[in-house]
Amino acid sequence: MAELKKEIQDIKEMLQPKEKKKGFKIPFSARVNHVKAKDNYVTLVKLNENGAVKFKRVQISEQTFIEDYIPRLASAGYIFYYKKNPMIFLPSWSVEPFSATKSYEESLNNGSNTKGYQLLMNRMKLSTLDNKVKIAGWFKYIAGAVALGIIGYALLTGGG
Repeated sequence: MAELKKEIQDIKEMLQPKEKKKGFKIPFSARVNHVKAKDNYVTLVKLNENGAVKFKRVQISEQTFIEDYIPRLASAGYIFYYKKNPMIFLPSWSVEPFSATKSYEESLNNGSNTKGYQLLMNRMKLSTLDNKVKIAGWFKYIAGAVALGIIGYALLTGGG
């Protein structure tokens, strides 16, 4: 009887809806739909000095936009995409938004880039795969020679 109650309780637990973790959503006032994107609107993510982040929708005209009465740069190199939503990350203390290409070049110059480590790891993986391929290649020849030897022996002795 206790087993039956436990099974019923387990079934009830399985039927109850699970709590879904809510992911990150851009605030509604800052979202850019397809029509707004065609009109050169982007979501501006403003990074303040105190670490606070503010979302806003702005329109780009002639590769600039106005934020806090100051014209800011907004060329294609500064635009990122999050779920098809164009975004610009702007530190409030800078006229120039964050650029992935400039940051990448700086990391190459100051030695903090991980690309070299990735290349080394890929090379190490390829070298281990090459050894396995070489062993597998020799194994085919050895297995073929053994198979031919068995067939030849069977034919010479009269088929067993």
